[in-house]
Amino acid sequence: MNLYPAAMIRHLLLIRHAKSDWDDPSLSDFERPLSARGERDVPIMGSRLATSSILPERIMSSPAQRAKSTAMGIARYLALPMQDIEWREELYLASPATMLDAIRNHPDHVTTLFLIGHNPGISALTTELCGEVIDNIPTCGIAHLVGEFNSWKEAGKFRMVNFDYPKRQA
Repeated sequence: MNLYPAAMIRHLLLIRHAKSDWDDPSLSDFERPLSARGERDVPIMGSRLATSSILPERIMSSPAQRAKSTAMGIARYLALPMQDIEWREELYLASPATMLDAIRNHPDHVTTLFLIGHNPGISALTTELCGEVIDNIPTCGIAHLVGEFNSWKEAGKFRMVNFDYPKRQA
């Protein structure tokens, strides 16, 4: 008799916000909106996510305008309720350790989690979690990681099952 339940498969998608606009110097870094390219890339990546059938039970995002627009655009494209987005102040320009702490403190009933953040942290966290060196996740890039553990608190090693970004040729 096995006293330990089989570990659950959990999906973690680490997403870098879409390309931001630097044209208005009066805006703070936090307030920068998406550029025209960023506005084009969100539907491209939303479409790719929709065809992959990977739907998040929760989206965690930095509340910076460019991350917020990316999160809301992806949620709209996947027909997800906006209330399923959790705005987390600590994810703004977060370190890998801060993002991992946010992941590990997520409710265990969630098996598919999207985290939308910023570089260099999002690329460094991807490298740390899957052991594959990812120097730079491009804007609106998505690293789809899979891990097997009973609780997000145990989140550590993942394997990368997909790495996608807007300019990648299908």
